[in-house]
Amino acid sequence: MFELTDDLIAELQSVDTPTVCNALEILVPERRGSGFTTRPLVCTRPELGPTVGIARTATIRATPASQSPADQIAARDAYYEYIDRGPKPSVVVIHDLDDEPGYGSFWGEVNSNIHKGLGCHAVITDGSVRDLPDIADGFQMLADRVGPSHAFVHVVDHSRPVTVAGMKVSDGDLIHADQHGAVVIPHSVCGEIRQAADLVGRREQVIITAAQRPGFDVEELRRAQRRAAEI
Repeated sequence: MFELTDDLIAELQSVDTPTVCNALEILVPERRGSGFTTRPLVCTRPELGPTVGIARTATIRATPASQSPADQIAARDAYYEYIDRGPKPSVVVIHDLDDEPGYGSFWGEVNSNIHKGLGCHAVITDGSVRDLPDIADGFQMLADRVGPSHAFVHVVDHSRPVTVAGMKVSDGDLIHADQHGAVVIPHSVCGEIRQAADLVGRREQVIITAAQRPGFDVEELRRAQRRAAEI
């Protein structure tokens, strides 16, 4: 069974999300065109750096609910129990089902603190977020937009596969995210990301070093590309 250890977290946090995507192109080339966000998201705290966690998934609506108040409370309680009982640290990936996603925000001061207390370090959502100055310390948010109100926001479902900003995510997936977006890392290669990233970095450095020398031209570029390919 997959285990997200402190050592693995530290290793994955040592590289940014674009670098993880580069590494995955080597490790799982069939994944080159999928598994990452393809639409822009607002990162509320880029200074926090990479976030790594196990995906917990849910859907929400902010338009008036069809359920009774009692059913809404039961759905919310079941969702929080799901977050608490799942692997930690987690990253919640929430899809907004409204025709106008982001109409009302599920995420603000209260929910960021609740989720941080339950072992969740970040949210990735195609909905909205708010209360930016008052978000729980160290809690990261990647969202479609920032908005002022929670409107009628409520949990619809949880633990099912979702697609957020073009990234398909299932419960239990390993997520890496930063100011650039997010990517799903297959469990089978998560321990090889750092090594593959280093390989990509060495190849790129050959070209970058050549480009920064006086007299660089297209012929030198071609020679540098050949040297890089031999690494």
